[in-house]
Amino acid sequence: MESILDVIGNTPSVWLDRLCAAHGVEGRILAKLDYLNPGFSKKDRAALGIIRAATADGTLAPGQPVVELTSGNMGTGLAIVCTQMGHPFIAVMSRGNSPERARMMRALGAEVVLVDQAKGSRVGEVSGADLALVEAEAQRITVERGAFRADQFNHPGNAAAHEATTGPELWRDSGGSLTAFADFAGSGGSYGGTIRALKRLNPALRGYVVEPEGAAAIAGGAVTDPAHPIQGGGYAMGDLTQMRGAPVDGFLTVSGAAARETARDLARVEGIFAGFSAGANVAAALDLLGGAECGGAIGVVICDSGLKYLSTDLWD
Repeated sequence: MESILDVIGNTPSVWLDRLCAAHGVEGRILAKLDYLNPGFSKKDRAALGIIRAATADGTLAPGQPVVELTSGNMGTGLAIVCTQMGHPFIAVMSRGNSPERARMMRALGAEVVLVDQAKGSRVGEVSGADLALVEAEAQRITVERGAFRADQFNHPGNAAAHEATTGPELWRDSGGSLTAFADFAGSGGSYGGTIRALKRLNPALRGYVVEPEGAAAIAGGAVTDPAHPIQGGGYAMGDLTQMRGAPVDGFLTVSGAAARETARDLARVEGIFAGFSAGANVAAALDLLGGAECGGAIGVVICDSGLKYLSTDLWD
């Protein structure tokens, strides 16, 4: 490869047949191991997609600083991409996220700005209110530095990257056998892009949006408990730009406890050391195989590495 950027994407996929057998469900789950990207998460794809698109259309000037809010994964991807493409990068993150994420971004050359959580928030549980404070600080720094805002929640390069890569890769890796796709919503880019690609390849394939219990805003539910341990998503935001126009066949909720236990099962049973949101994705897929998608083949993304959660209760 000419650059570490050439390694982003084309991650391997693994059938979770041992885990399905252990849970007594009929069907298969295909897990795309995006924790094997250089930044240990699926967000490397979106980071590269946004920066390349902004460079191509001239909205990002040579050497211009880049700013973005992040739970840590997008920031890590942007730290890698921006360093390689000659842009200073400033990551803005809530103190509620695990500290190893900030350390990793700094190690990769990013400037990291940590924002205090909203009153009443708990460390390790980043709410929509916390994210709003991070957003305000990111906007301030963008203006102050004359920076380009990567804007993962709105920039079309996010979903476009998954539409061009994640969806076709999952279909190819499954041998064209997938019947459904389930994804935990953060910015909505991986769901929106992947399901568009998969629906083109198989219009009968069904897409399911996964949210935390008590914060199913996309599904139109009442937000009764916006605090949860599934970092990187579930912000109780009902209208996500990256998902507008994307087909949705169903909605599921996953508890923090289920996401945690399934992530632990992934490690013990399948040897896949992943984070909370990967646990949420697989927990949702197991629920589907036990019900509406019994006997089917469900694609999921292993969003990030368990190494990013060593300071949390995920591995207690």
